[in-house]
Amino acid sequence: MTPDTKDWTWVLERPCADCGLDTPAVAREDVAGMVRANARAWVELLAAGDEDGLRRRPAPGTWSSLEYACHVRDVFRLFHHRLNLMLDQDGPLFPNWDQDETAVAERYGEQRPRTVAGELAEAAETLAAAFEAVAGEQWHRTGDRSDGARFTVESFSRYLIHDPVHHLFDVTGERV
Repeated sequence: MTPDTKDWTWVLERPCADCGLDTPAVAREDVAGMVRANARAWVELLAAGDEDGLRRRPAPGTWSSLEYACHVRDVFRLFHHRLNLMLDQDGPLFPNWDQDETAVAERYGEQRPRTVAGELAEAAETLAAAFEAVAGEQWHRTGDRSDGARFTVESFSRYLIHDPVHHLFDVTGERV
């Protein structure tokens, strides 16, 4: 697969023409509920599909539904870790994460959909609860990505939610 090198931070400035999410309009307090709702949709998708269908790539170079679900699970885990860094340290630098390398190393396409569904739901709940616990000035704490992008906890929450919403659109074609 060709690695995605696109800088997706633009979603903090304008709505996504593909998935329809108006990320700049998302209230930080709504992110936890949006994470949970997104996770429910992934769990339902994984439960409704047959394993072969979930593993089938719709086109060369495009992830299968299962691979996207694994990615979303790992995004929830990664963002929980990064959120904790932002809350516990002053201006942490996030280590680089190569999502494509992770997909290959973790064999996303070979994982069990039922297991992925449970892990995704658990990771989503952990992340949602962590965002619900953020209060006051914590929303203004910062963290930096290795490419120089700087986030506050608030912008980080909005940046996060676009990823799983967009990937659900990638799989279902349904806009928010």
